[in-house]
Amino acid sequence: MRVKNSNFVDYVKIFCRSGKGGAGSSHFLRDKNTSKGGPDGGDGGYGGSVVIKGNEQMWTLLHLRYKRHIFAEHGGNGTGNHSFGKDGKSSYIDVPLGTIGKNAETGEILFEITENEQEHIIVKGGMGGRGNSHFKSPTNQSPRYAQPGGDEAEGSFILELKVLADIGLVGFPNAGKSTLLSVVSAAKPEIANYPFTTLIPNLGIVSYRDHKSFIMADIPGIIEGASEGKGLGLRFLRHIERNSTLLFLVPADSDEIKKEYEILLEELRKYNPELLDKNRILAISKSDMLDEELIAEIKKELPTDLPSLFISSVAQQGLTELKDLIWEKLNE
Repeated sequence: MRVKNSNFVDYVKIFCRSGKGGAGSSHFLRDKNTSKGGPDGGDGGYGGSVVIKGNEQMWTLLHLRYKRHIFAEHGGNGTGNHSFGKDGKSSYIDVPLGTIGKNAETGEILFEITENEQEHIIVKGGMGGRGNSHFKSPTNQSPRYAQPGGDEAEGSFILELKVLADIGLVGFPNAGKSTLLSVVSAAKPEIANYPFTTLIPNLGIVSYRDHKSFIMADIPGIIEGASEGKGLGLRFLRHIERNSTLLFLVPADSDEIKKEYEILLEELRKYNPELLDKNRILAISKSDMLDEELIAEIKKELPTDLPSLFISSVAQQGLTELKDLIWEKLNE
């Protein structure tokens, strides 16, 4: 299946350059009353910085796909009469919450944006140079030098978005994750009967009792080998890192439910063993096709180290119990 062009962009590489600081002035006071006045050179202005800023209204890095070079303004030079140069204008890059920034060459994580209007200076503008009036002294009444402005800073950076959600849905393609999300929230993911229907993480706000709510993320289906980069899985596994609870979805018509769960768990372990420290819930989806006898048989085979329950999104069975269990786990 060909991956369609999507408005959801969760990885971009950008090049940023700050502004130079303006040079200080080496001017001397000259007017109709003064032929040889003292130094009156003003300071140069600061160079503008490039600043990353959190924006809770954004959910994608799409706006940076075609604007990968971000420059700030240079500072203005100082002039006579102690006039300071104008500070260069900083450039602001708005990003969604959950964005991390890395050094593109070393991979080192430099910052993480998790709050609205949180700011991080990615490259700092150069200092303005000091004018010659700063260098006047008893032994040097007429200094003829001033400082040049500070150099600009530049670098390449990777911005990577990790979805911020309370609970992440983990399952193979066609496990019923998109259907569940569309039923319990107002999210409208695309649903069809082929692998990798979900090509972007869909977020839904799930209403709970007494006007409470939590955020659920449908992470695109992973397949065996996702942690090695096969299929589309690896690109999406990073979104699971943010979720405090993982909801594993295995369909009732799976050949071996326990084995399918263990394969999913192994993929997460290979990618990042810390993921196994999160709360886990197992939901058997599409359970409307089972009778009580079959449910009793399947229960005997289920893993015993995590809570499990049977649900059907289409028939709306077990969804209230599922929300109760999720709420309990989120508040442990």
